[in-house]
Amino acid sequence: MPNTDQFTCDSKILPTTLPATMYSVAELRSGQAIEVEGEPFLILQAKFGRKSQGKANNVTKLRNLKTGSVISKTFSGADMITPADVGYSHVQYLFGSDGMFTFMNLNDYNQFELSADTVGDAKDFLMDGLELDVLTFDDNPIGIRLPSTVVLLVKETTPGVRGDTAQGGTKPATLETGLVIHVPLFINEGEKIRVNTERTEYVERA
Repeated sequence: MPNTDQFTCDSKILPTTLPATMYSVAELRSGQAIEVEGEPFLILQAKFGRKSQGKANNVTKLRNLKTGSVISKTFSGADMITPADVGYSHVQYLFGSDGMFTFMNLNDYNQFELSADTVGDAKDFLMDGLELDVLTFDDNPIGIRLPSTVVLLVKETTPGVRGDTAQGGTKPATLETGLVIHVPLFINEGEKIRVNTERTEYVERA
């Protein structure tokens, strides 16, 4: 059975609902819509880890899609979580202004806005023209889902050293969106890099 977290963003129109595949604790991440006690929630934050005994857990912050209330919930062990019945549409990010982010639906070309609270940490990866997916509930946009990787420009970092490809050596770098991540020592300002949006990690030169 396919993992719903691995769908591609290449298609302009995605299926209106996700296949009924259960999520494991390790698969939960921000941007997913899940059911908790029969109610639909959007995951705003998810932090996966393991306790000293090796038991997996995922500490999440969730927003109820019906009431708008926000709760914290920890999933652990062998918990299996049901995806909520939401739709997805392929969109393009246009611009952000005054805490609002404007997108265009690539199916009907209608534009709509999402607040900074709705976009959340995904704002660190938004560049004009980026294609991604928006979640809809009762035909209303309620969140976004990023591609697994995006390409961003390195705006500021310490100079690289020629030939320095030492394994494990990293340094902080500020990217064009303001996001700060660790990159290999040989990366220089002005280079474009590919960043994993799920782990907020450097992948490779772009």
